Amino acid sequence: MNVLIFGSGGRESAFAWSIAQSSLLSNLFIAPGNPGLSALGTCVNLDWRDRDAVVHFCVREDIHIVVVGPEEPLVYGLGDFFAEHPNLQHIHFIGPKAEAAQLEGSKDFAKAFMMRHQIPTAGYRSFGKDELESAKMYVLSYDGPYVLKADGLAAGKGVVILDDVVEALKELDAMLGAAKFGAASSTVVVEEFMTGPEFSVFVLTDGERYVLLPQATDYKRVGEGQTGPNTGGMGAISPVPFVTPEVLGRVHTEIIQPTLDGLRDEEIPYCGFIFFGLMLTADGPKVIEYNVRMGDPETEAVLPRIDEDLLALMIDAARGEVNTRPVATKPETAITVVLTSPGYPGDYPKGLPITGTDLPTEGSLLFHSGTAERDGQLVTQGGRVLAVTGLGADVHEAKTRAYARVDQIEFEGKQVRRDIGTIYGWPLK
Repeated sequence: MNVLIFGSGGRESAFAWSIAQSSLLSNLFIAPGNPGLSALGTCVNLDWRDRDAVVHFCVREDIHIVVVGPEEPLVYGLGDFFAEHPNLQHIHFIGPKAEAAQLEGSKDFAKAFMMRHQIPTAGYRSFGKDELESAKMYVLSYDGPYVLKADGLAAGKGVVILDDVVEALKELDAMLGAAKFGAASSTVVVEEFMTGPEFSVFVLTDGERYVLLPQATDYKRVGEGQTGPNTGGMGAISPVPFVTPEVLGRVHTEIIQPTLDGLRDEEIPYCGFIFFGLMLTADGPKVIEYNVRMGDPETEAVLPRIDEDLLALMIDAARGEVNTRPVATKPETAITVVLTSPGYPGDYPKGLPITGTDLPTEGSLLFHSGTAERDGQLVTQGGRVLAVTGLGADVHEAKTRAYARVDQIEFEGKQVRRDIGTIYGWPLK
């Protein structure tokens, strides 16, 4: 089969690494990809927004299956385009259409969906840009912390948690009044603050049944000890120590199955991955958010633990032939450490020379996230530059192997958290 992956980050690098091992694969293309993928497939200068170019490429290269890494193409209807175009309808497309993608594209839609289907989540109220004063009065009506979420896509930066009510009011002014996140914050969701350790559960579904992938937890804050501003993710660990069979049973019964039942009952078709961002509260697991794709950097920790042909699993989903079950999983622990540019998640320089990526260490994998090649030199291009995954018999061995590889790689101002693998907020008090 000829496979096309849309995306260019660490998540897509992990997808390419996994798919490249499939006996079903003929040719692998990544659009646009990155310099680290040249050994796995062919990187192509193809923008998903250029619909004519997408049609031409898929027909010319006889693409059989398309895998979408990031959320934006899904929220803006790439799945609908493939389903409706006469030259693309036959192609298996892994990712939901725009209506279902609102589970991630609109936090207000997702919260209302959960309320309709009795899926446990934090209480909330939503406010539009003409309801700024009502939003402020609502915040003033209770004690913090205050959780404010931009309704739309905000590049992973649209969630703010504040302890101080004055700061919360200022943030509402910025989000609703001054359009801090553009159209994404034309509606703001004000949520109840929940406490407990966070974790992520991933499924691949055909809309009726699903395969359960390994769980993970990621590290959003830029600083060690969960300090500093939120980022796209500084690292991840899989499996998660507190995700017991009992917890997973409740996630299936109270969250995953009601979500799929709700989509079916509302006649919203779904084929692809669902990422359940969860918190283990004193009352049990609750949904923080849905994503309609795999996470980054969680994918770099999850996929190396899968002991099945990922491409075959995706074909089953596209054909509606999934059997609900856990995917076969390797026993190793995986720890992923992200190397970021200096200044990230704020402004950061680009074009910094990178060395040491060609020095492999035992039990580790290297995934490119934000790199480029200039005059034969690998350089930084994004805020998150590289992701290193260490695999081991336990947390200690996986962590040792991950950081050994991290320490071989150098670029000016390299930022790394040294506490990936530490579980915060657990055990529950």
